[in-house]
This record gives sequence, C-alpha cells and structure tokens, in this order.
Amino acid sequence: MTTEKIDNVSVTTQANVYFGGKCVSHGISFADGTKKSVGVILPATLTFNTGAPEIMECVAGACDYRLAGTDAWLRSAAGEKFSVQANTSFDIRVADGFEAYHYICHFG
Repeated sequence: MTTEKIDNVSVTTQANVYFGGKCVSHGISFADGTKKSVGVILPATLTFNTGAPEIMECVAGACDYRLAGTDAWLRSAAGEKFSVQANTSFDIRVADGFEAYHYICHFG
C-alpha cells in the first residue's frame, strides 16, 4: 500500500535541492525522533551516498535503481520499496519523458 499522507510531523520548510534541482526534498521529523524525507526526482541518473540505512518508498512515478557493488538495474514503481544499507551508495535513474519519481525516504 502506498503512503498517501503523514500526520503529526514537523516539516522543514526550506527544501533540500540536489544535483542542480534534479532532486528536491523536505525533511520531516516525528515526535519520537524518527526522521524521513519526502521528495521528487526529475528525469536524470543520480548517485546518492548513505550514512544510515534507508528504505526508498515510491509514492508516484517510477525509477530504476542500482545498489553499490551490483550491475543490475531494478525497477521501483508506486507502492514499491527498496532498501539500501548504511555507508554505501546507490544510483537512481528516471528516464526522460517519464513522470518524476515521488518518494519517501525512511531513515533507519
């Protein structure tokens, strides 16, 4: 099931803008200290580095992703998630002509 709404959070109003505007997100915090980000990736191929484990949840659009140390590109579409370990990297590819990849990044 795709997350459509997140209640009872604090939102950072200034956007995090990466890769010349190809990725834009806002940080959200829960009362228990849990942190997530909600954002969008426009058509591009980008590499992200992780500090903490992450779960990328697709809420709209789709992307292809490749985890560090692998050659395989895998697809993630609305309602799907993929996990990335801490202290590694992953590539995301959103093809030209496709809807942007809308996501929630769950930090672990």
